[in-house]
Amino acid sequence: MIIAIDGPAGAGKSTVAKILAQRLSFLYIDTGSMYRALTLKVLENNIPINDESQIVQLAHKVKIDLRNNPDGPLAVILDGEDVSLAIRAPRITKFVSDVAKIKEVRQVLVKLQRELGQRGDCVLDGRDIGTVVFPQAQKKFFIDASANTRTQRRFKELKGLGQEIAQDDVALDLANRDKIDSTREASPLRQAEDAIYIDTTDLSISEVVDCMLERILKNG
Repeated sequence: MIIAIDGPAGAGKSTVAKILAQRLSFLYIDTGSMYRALTLKVLENNIPINDESQIVQLAHKVKIDLRNNPDGPLAVILDGEDVSLAIRAPRITKFVSDVAKIKEVRQVLVKLQRELGQRGDCVLDGRDIGTVVFPQAQKKFFIDASANTRTQRRFKELKGLGQEIAQDDVALDLANRDKIDSTREASPLRQAEDAIYIDTTDLSISEVVDCMLERILKNG
């Protein structure tokens, strides 16, 4: 079974997707981390963020893999190196949507995401999982929350990673990412027609996961 979870930044997709995958003993595939890994490589190679040609060439060359750790977080491997923490830095967050909006880049990474999804039962989260990557997914969810709630969640997450950043800057970053993600030409963020919408603003993580599990197990 393939479970697709889409939604805007800071809505809680990754958090609930990880727990859901654990509860079901499914593979968890964090597609956003793949775009972050490529963005890290772009910045390390001093490629201008608006040089789409060079970024596309790089996308074809890099090797990105995801490894589930039974007793820890998902490991993101970029050209043989674990970059799980490095891809969460503010500079990556600032530019990841600019890299992810490039049509050819999405084509490369979507191919990889589909290959990973063929490994077996899995949970994927991102912006276009239920609409583009796996439109045939057996279960689709669209996770959302108010802008204020998403800002608070992302701010708390970054503080937990030891990053010093102002909450107002987090709000501006999310607003910018929302605009880019929803208006980009290639695979814009939108809810699949057959996706189950869940507003997580006033729900705890466990309540969201329980709600999703009920919907998944209801029809087998």
